[in-house]
Amino acid sequence: MMRLASILYSLIGSSLAGVGVIAVLVAGMVSVQAILASAAAGAVAGLPVAWLVAKQLYARGA
Repeated sequence: MMRLASILYSLIGSSLAGVGVIAVLVAGMVSVQAILASAAAGAVAGLPVAWLVAKQLYARGA
């Protein structure tokens, strides 16, 4: 399951990081610190999301 979770993380983590950056830019915070913090927060939030998705995929036998 760890292998599947790491593959999923490469997609989910980058997607959430991108969403965080876009949200910060739309909010008008264009400082480098705000952009990097939101990208890091999205990447960290992708870890449990990828794990839960992998867990659900294994539970359903996919």
